[in-house]
Formats: sequence, C-alpha cells, structure tokens
Amino acid sequence: MASQNKILMLDDDQALLDLYQDILKELPSKPEVIISNSGARAIALLESEPFTLLITDLKMPKMDGLQVLSIVRRKFPELRIICLTGVLDEEYRSRAYAMGVELFWQKPSSTEEMNMFKDCVESLLGREAAGLGFRGVQSKSLMDLIQMECLAQSSAVLRITQGGVEGKIWISSGDIVDAAAHNLTGEAAFKEIFSWKGGNFEILPHEPDRPRTIMTSSQNLLLTTSQEIDEARGDQAQVQANGEPTAAAAASGLAALARFEGVEFVLTTTADGKKASESWGLENAGPVAEWVREVYPRLRSLGEKLEAGELNNVKATGLQRHLAITGTAENALLCVGFRRTLDADQVQQTMKLIFAKWAS
Repeated sequence: MASQNKILMLDDDQALLDLYQDILKELPSKPEVIISNSGARAIALLESEPFTLLITDLKMPKMDGLQVLSIVRRKFPELRIICLTGVLDEEYRSRAYAMGVELFWQKPSSTEEMNMFKDCVESLLGREAAGLGFRGVQSKSLMDLIQMECLAQSSAVLRITQGGVEGKIWISSGDIVDAAAHNLTGEAAFKEIFSWKGGNFEILPHEPDRPRTIMTSSQNLLLTTSQEIDEARGDQAQVQANGEPTAAAAASGLAALARFEGVEFVLTTTADGKKASESWGLENAGPVAEWVREVYPRLRSLGEKLEAGELNNVKATGLQRHLAITGTAENALLCVGFRRTLDADQVQQTMKLIFAKWAS
C-alpha cells in the first residue's frame, strides 16, 4: 500500500494556514497537511520527516520564501514545491522558477481559481517519477507541464530540449501563443514538440512582444494534438485481420466531440444495450455505459409520472467532474464528462453544441 502524501504549507498568515489545511486535507488523495508560520520551523520540519510537497509564500518577515527555497533546493532536491503568493511579481516569479519550483501561483480569489489550484496540487501528489518524462520539473509529462502553466494563467517561455534539438513554446496569460522547433513555427512546431517522449524542460521569463501565431484555445490545441499523435501511433492497430476497423477505430470519431472546452470523456450507447458502446477518454467504458442505460430511463419515467414533460437531458455536478446525458428518439444515448472547473451554465451550453454535432 502506498504511503500517505504529506504536504508542508508555509505562510506567516495563521488564518490562511488554517483555511488551507482544511481545504487540502479533503483532496481525493487525502494527504496529511502540516503547517508552519516561519521559514526556520519549516526547514526544521523538513529535516525531521519526509514530505511530498512544500507550498510556500514568498514575502514573509525574517526569512522570506526565496531564502527558504534556496536552502530547501540544496538540502531536498527531490521535494516538489509550489509558490503561493498574494502579489504577482515577475522578478520573484523568474527567480522562483530558476530555483526549480513546480508552480508559481497567485493566491486564489474565487471558487473556480481554488478548484484549479486544488487540481494542480492533486496532480503533483499523484505523479511518480518515471523512466520517460521531462526532467527539470519532477519528470511529469509535457501535457501536465503545459496544462499547469495554462491553469495558473502564467506568462512564460517553455524551452524543451531533446538531445541536440531545441523547441520553445510561448505562453501569455495562460494562452499558448506561439511555438518554434527546427524550421517549424506555430501549431506545426507545437505538434512536433508535443510528440517528443522525453527531454529536458526549462521555464524562461515571459517575452511580451512575441507575435501570436496560434489562435486555437490551449485546451483544444492540447486535445487535438494528443489525439492526432495517438492516431498516428496506432494506425497499424486500428485494423483487424479481416480488414474491418476495430472498435477503437470506430470510437475515434468521438474525438471531434471531445474537442469542446472542458470535455474529459465522451460515451455513446443505446438504451437496450444491443449495440456496442463507443467511448473516447475512458479506460473502462463498460460500467459507465451500464450506469447510463440504467439512470436515463428511470429519470425519463420519473418525469412522466410527475407530468414534467419529455426528458431532454440530465446534468449532474460533482467534486471530481460534471456529467451530462441526453438521448434521441432512436434510443441512442450520449454521456459527456466535463472538468469540474466549468459552471452549470457552461456545461449546459457546451452540451447543446456537442449534441448538435453528434446528432448531425
């Protein structure tokens, strides 16, 4: 059984420490959260027991966050670190990243920002060093690294090197605005860099004058690029011995529905279960399909009993993700999983667009 993750949070504001201790304890991985209101005590705690993650403020009396980082990076090179600050300062940000922090985040000021922050913390806790990955930020995948920068609304230049080859991705306020690799630029360069399986990763200071060549949203760009690479690598596996497309190949048509903002997975099935279910973004679609076939007819029957009119769709919001289900007169059912950072109105509007594309 894996040992429990431990977080050490450092800030001179005791009320904030108490608040975050309660919030972080409720993460899905249920980490142990220890708090400290001084740099000296934080270092003493790190020396006395192992921690998975340090979350630290930067501007503090006596020993500030940068001094703590300098000591911690030297003594505990494997420790993951998030800088959580109340004031955005490019000098502090550049110096923090130069010391190898995982994430530089402005203290959340809304529920949505807090949910994003919690997602990033949970992601850091759940990632183990692997043989492949991008060294420099705890061997995470390039998808993780870019997503964290975008979620944090960062402005920076990501430099990735693989052997003697270098690529750069420019991010401005959380948007991917340009990329360059070899003699490629824009989306072509981004897709080339994204296909690299490993290398070294570095975060450089923002270049505000960089012209924008990528107009696609960051979420859609990551989804489409990932899908294209998966399809390219799996072309040979998509055809059965008799020349017919496999179920995976048939399901790949759902990728177009997954390109909408905030979509995590898409599943189609039928109410009677006679037709094979198809999915995108799910490792084990069977239980989800069975649940959809059970829930949707029950809710339709309940609506009829209450004389509430015909059931058009079902939306459910949760701590992990949001779900939406809709159906057609031909008993075809569509279930979509959404990232939890979307609000109910965003889920409803996006589901309308997805249904229109699916039904067309």
